[in-house]
Amino acid sequence: MPAFPLLAVDIGNTSTVIGLADEQLNLTNTWRIRTNREHLPDDLAMRLHGLLQLTGAPMPRAAILSSVAPPLGENYALALRRHFAVEAFEVRATNLPDVSVELDVPDAVGADRLCNLFGAEKYLGHHEYAVVVDFGTSTNFDVIGRGRRFLGGVLATGAQVSADALFSRAAKLPRITLQAPGTAIGKNTTHALQSGLVFGYAEMVDGLLRRIRAELPGPAVAIATGGFSRTIEGICREIDHYDETLTLRGLVELWASR
Repeated sequence: MPAFPLLAVDIGNTSTVIGLADEQLNLTNTWRIRTNREHLPDDLAMRLHGLLQLTGAPMPRAAILSSVAPPLGENYALALRRHFAVEAFEVRATNLPDVSVELDVPDAVGADRLCNLFGAEKYLGHHEYAVVVDFGTSTNFDVIGRGRRFLGGVLATGAQVSADALFSRAAKLPRITLQAPGTAIGKNTTHALQSGLVFGYAEMVDGLLRRIRAELPGPAVAIATGGFSRTIEGICREIDHYDETLTLRGLVELWASR
């Protein structure tokens, strides 16, 4: 069995989530930092070392990487090799033989979506299917079948991206915090924007989940993850579970299954 602690790094377009797992595959530490594509391996090594020192966490002895922001994945791998003497496993559709990617071009699937497949397994229960709604820069609906089958999904614009586009094109609209207002009918501009951006987005999520479930031959459990999932928790009617660490835990489960 490879050595522990295990460092799991999920590199997204906007933020990077990092976790440290122990021998029982439990996440003992997690950090969320901004993704910066200009960081070189030495920059990343300093940042990793600083995070570990800040919390008194032990140095990693193994690592797994998921990246949708090249060339950061390669730079993290170099940083770990040069400064931590760790050879990281980089997640790709082509190096997971027990996963069936049922897409037209299987190796086009994002590494984070493969991690979600592993993270969602514990929620399948008696269901044959699961849908992971991953709220990031884009909102991904990952449709998963029992037996580690990635069946496909939906890609939608992320809530913050939609808000930024609206603010950039309408000079008089104020920038607001994306949080649910008390009522759908707005009594001022901020209230109206929050209603449209939060309630409107939640309705889009519920509508797509209903369409996805209608196309599947059996019932599907729906799990939400990602930063914006906290905002719509309790608003979306079609989501069964909320799990902020699903992708990171999926990385750990994926590594352990090799």
